[in-house]
Amino acid sequence: MTFVSAANNPSAFSKMTSERLSSETSWSGLDPVSEQFPGLDRSQYGNLELELDTLNDTFWCFMRPTGRPSYTHELMNDIGRMQNSIANAFTMVPSSAPKPFSWFVMASAIPGIFNLGGDLGHFARRIRQGDLAALRHYGHVAVEAIHRNTIAFGAPIVTIALVQGDALGGGFEHALSFDLIVAERSAKLGLPEILFNMFPGMGAYSFLSRRMDRTRAEAMILSGRIYSAEELHEMGVVDVLAEDGEGQQAVQEYIARHDRKFNAHQATYRARRRVNPVTLDELTDVVDIWAEAALNLTESDLRKMDRLCAAQDRRLMAMQAPASTMMAAE
Repeated sequence: MTFVSAANNPSAFSKMTSERLSSETSWSGLDPVSEQFPGLDRSQYGNLELELDTLNDTFWCFMRPTGRPSYTHELMNDIGRMQNSIANAFTMVPSSAPKPFSWFVMASAIPGIFNLGGDLGHFARRIRQGDLAALRHYGHVAVEAIHRNTIAFGAPIVTIALVQGDALGGGFEHALSFDLIVAERSAKLGLPEILFNMFPGMGAYSFLSRRMDRTRAEAMILSGRIYSAEELHEMGVVDVLAEDGEGQQAVQEYIARHDRKFNAHQATYRARRRVNPVTLDELTDVVDIWAEAALNLTESDLRKMDRLCAAQDRRLMAMQAPASTMMAAE
């Protein structure tokens, strides 16, 4: 397996990707990475780490938010730019040339956390200000990115979410938008929004009602319960269950087993989207319902949201403390 980090070594990424392109095509003599993936460098993707596994035909994206491990505007903007770069890459490749890659994996570089969900601090501020437009804007940006996942960026690829650790609220919704979910056995996934009198408005209802049924989807949403990946695997929500600490290996093994029949897999998921589509209009309409409901929250509800936000901050500080201690020791 050969990994090339676009963040740390863009020239190596360019060289190895060049080797995947036929010298007999019109791509000969070009820098294929700058043509296919403009802006793949650390300065433009401060919240993401991007890697290409050239031997296994897989593009990896690891989320590493610069602050709280939730969906900040900065993280969502980086994800959106990356998605557009990938979509443009496949559009630009001549039909006779090899595709840039076949498998896309979204994971997290934060130990124990996939993502903790929406930016609760931002929500609370905007709700107290009565700023419906800002809430709707945040939600629309989020579901536009989620919808691009849902359609695999419009490219002939298979998308995978690798969940290691907690995927809560919007983190769970994000994972649900991929073709497949691979999760480590003890990973925690759930929708806690009911704790502050809200519902998850950025895809949960749409995706869960298609992965199970309306009754069980609503029960999950209204319970606020946090599930283990093992439980969700039994329910059919998680596709592949991995042992703890072996998530990346499980993804690589899944790809190795199924790569020879990639055409069938990719076409099957494309058919799924046609038969039971999740449209951008549907996701956007639900966001508008969510934003309007948010303005109905009481100050008591918002204080509960504040406490969850503070708990996220404490968890982040606890994670950063060992690193600070190690740096001081050095």
